[in-house]
Amino acid sequence: MSNTPHELAEEFPEKAERIHLLKTGDPHFRKLFDQYHEVNRAVHRAETRVEAIDDAAEQALRRQRLMLKDELSRMLA
Repeated sequence: MSNTPHELAEEFPEKAERIHLLKTGDPHFRKLFDQYHEVNRAVHRAETRVEAIDDAAEQALRRQRLMLKDELSRMLA
């Protein structure tokens, strides 16, 4: 279990400019970006026990975050 937030800029530091361009110019990317950050914040709150959820729910959030990250990564490539 990690207590480190998985912000996209930290996950893809070499793609920071591309992330910014896609956020401002591609509505689909922006939607996925916003969803990723919402799910990422929920995972972080669960990991740090700020918000108590059961293990199954936390794992489901982690899977959702990974799916969004994979799709965003493909769009950044």
